[in-house]
Amino acid sequence: MNPESLIRINRSYRRFDANHPVDRSTLLELIDLTRYTSSARNAQPLRYFLSCEKEMNDLIFPNLAWAGYLKNWEGPEKQERPTAYIVLLEEIALKSTYTLFDAGLATQSILLGAANQGLGGCIIGAVKREKLREIIHLDESFDIVAVIALGKPAEIVMIEEMQNDDFKYWRDAGGVHHVPKRKLDNIIVD
Repeated sequence: MNPESLIRINRSYRRFDANHPVDRSTLLELIDLTRYTSSARNAQPLRYFLSCEKEMNDLIFPNLAWAGYLKNWEGPEKQERPTAYIVLLEEIALKSTYTLFDAGLATQSILLGAANQGLGGCIIGAVKREKLREIIHLDESFDIVAVIALGKPAEIVMIEEMQNDDFKYWRDAGGVHHVPKRKLDNIIVD
């Protein structure tokens, strides 16, 4: 698939087919893409904790917040939960003000790779970091940057033109997830 097509199908999916597993070899393929992704100062400060086992996934899930604008939604139901997670870590010895740039580039590489395999994901920054640190037995030489939830998407995400600068995503009565985007003319500063 060409880059433009991948970018256009790559959405933040929050509901997945829990019967469609993502195995460790797939996660390793996605992480391998990050090795070729640009890194500020070429420091390569990111490390990754991988989970594709149900027991660990069940421990990770309650430590994530899923959709801030969907106030009456607690997150995916059991049959809609991700079947894999990648926890992005920063090696503290390599910490810099540029780590978030690296994290953005790495997560985009992971999600585009996932989209190319018919998978989808969601980058989650609202994480109970200390509790998750305990669950994955993370030592003090790393900080948790974010979590990527992965799986086979089980929802429709529609991109639509933003109205009145209202950027909040929403769901309709049929469960379709709507994501407003600014027009090209609105993001160009002349």
